[in-house]
Amino acid sequence: MLGLWLAGAAAAQTVVSASYDESVTRYDHGVLGDAIEWGTLRLGLTDGRMIAVRLSKTRVFEDLAPRLVDLGDRVAAMVVETDVSLGARLALYGPDGLIAAGPFIGRRHRWLAPVGAADLDGDGRIEVAYVDRPHLARVLRVLRYVPGQSALQPVADASGFANHRIGRDRIAGGLRDCGAGPEMVLPDGDWEHVMAVRLVQESLTVATLGPYDAGALDRALRCQ
Repeated sequence: MLGLWLAGAAAAQTVVSASYDESVTRYDHGVLGDAIEWGTLRLGLTDGRMIAVRLSKTRVFEDLAPRLVDLGDRVAAMVVETDVSLGARLALYGPDGLIAAGPFIGRRHRWLAPVGAADLDGDGRIEVAYVDRPHLARVLRVLRYVPGQSALQPVADASGFANHRIGRDRIAGGLRDCGAGPEMVLPDGDWEHVMAVRLVQESLTVATLGPYDAGALDRALRCQ
């Protein structure tokens, strides 16, 4: 069960900041380099109040930092939430708790690494993207946020991508817009090339930008 404790009324307020708090050691994965994860998500609101979203003792935020995402109808914090038995899922939280989430991977010690969130195909709806098990399956997945639905909806996926190395405290790649709409930029599954991926008509189109190194990836994200 997911346990939430919300401190203070949050009606009609917008999230303007997000951070993790209350370090915990109840999950022995250490994919990000240590055995410390987070038990609480703190959300700052436009009126200056702070909301605390605390997970139950069977879950952690297995993540580096929450990311603020404009969903169109609200602002949310996009996080990696892990169940100690079911592995990780991508989730969106707001002042009233969970807004929507993707599926748990389904197995302990299985993780995902976010890429970003945006209207990836220009249809006015927001998609979220992540690499499912970047050290094992290496599948880039795109899900769509649909207002009023608690489950993020699958849109497209493609194999052969990675954005994290075991034990590192950095997720590689992200989103860019060089003037023709947003696209995902990240390494291929073997960390040999920098790839650009677009969502076009519910499918992913892939282009190779060049050989991979950290500098090349950063330059590609800056459209250089």
